[in-house]
Amino acid sequence: MIDASFVNWDFVIRIAAAVGFSFCIGLERELTNKYAGLRTHIMVALGACIFTLISIYGFPTFANGDNVIVSQATGIRDTARVAAQVVTGIGFIGAGTVLRNGPIVFGLTTAATLWIAASIGMACGAGMFGTAFAGTALAILTLVIIRVFERNVLPNSTKKTKMVKVGVICTNEYSKTVQDYLLQNFQDITEIKKRKFNNDGNTTKISCLISVPEKMHISEIYKDFQQLDQVESVSVEDFGEA
Repeated sequence: MIDASFVNWDFVIRIAAAVGFSFCIGLERELTNKYAGLRTHIMVALGACIFTLISIYGFPTFANGDNVIVSQATGIRDTARVAAQVVTGIGFIGAGTVLRNGPIVFGLTTAATLWIAASIGMACGAGMFGTAFAGTALAILTLVIIRVFERNVLPNSTKKTKMVKVGVICTNEYSKTVQDYLLQNFQDITEIKKRKFNNDGNTTKISCLISVPEKMHISEIYKDFQQLDQVESVSVEDFGEA
């Protein structure tokens, strides 16, 4: 039989709080179609919370027999030995959400929310529920309210535009026409690449990164290319905002 003391309900409450708070931040990222959403934020906060609990309570001492880590030389309790590494380790996960396409960088905001999720998980692991709640509330308010502020108050905010990657496959003879069409109809073009297919010497793929109004739907871009002849396929990928 399992001893009743096997389950520490105080730890369970802290872990559940970390999951709940990180769910709120992950939901905001999920609703805005970011690469790191609910599951990623929850797992980051959950891991940070467990590592913090392990750091505080998980190691026996060799100094005084208590269930804490105490330095024999100084007598100072060291409860941050493992938890301190969470701050460093979360950088690797955050770096994975940052994408770069030429001079344009995406995902910095999502990387920052993962960093915040880790801090909230650590706060829950340490039993600082008030701090975790305040951090969660302020993070969500910042993500939502500042976005609205940028779009409606700042007249020259780049958040009113979004980056879209367009790929067009056409015949070699028609590639110059497609390229001219892109340059004439889309002013903010970051780069244009042309690549011929090795298995089909008469086919060229033209790809570019363009900036369009934030409210423009992808279907509108497809309609713009429907008037072009000899275009085999068109692909449009919405990168959105950071």
